[in-house]
Amino acid sequence: MADVKTMLADANSLVSKIGVPEAQRLVREEGALLVDVRDANELVVTGKLKGAVNVSRGMLEFRADPEAAYHNPEFRTDRPIVLYCASGGRASLAGKALRDLGYERTYNLGGFKDAADQGFETEPA
Repeated sequence: MADVKTMLADANSLVSKIGVPEAQRLVREEGALLVDVRDANELVVTGKLKGAVNVSRGMLEFRADPEAAYHNPEFRTDRPIVLYCASGGRASLAGKALRDLGYERTYNLGGFKDAADQGFETEPA
């Protein structure tokens, strides 16, 4: 039986952690999808990174799976996906879940506040 610590270690070993400059480059140059996996109530308080799509962690697989009724066509396996949350844990787990669905290029930007403090533009949710 796995525990959260083990699950996070596994996810962190598969999903590369990147910084703001690399995330911005991936979005700008490679058309990466920037995904905020926080819950809607968190975004209301803080806003989100500019251009990010909000898909709460609980709905991610349903939005990312092309066969699911709730699929969001922005999710394509041919584009990089940059994920963030409040501190990086949910983003890492989300990246692993996407890898399990066939998304090979998933990246963990970490937490919203850190990214915003390092110059990533924000916008209202």
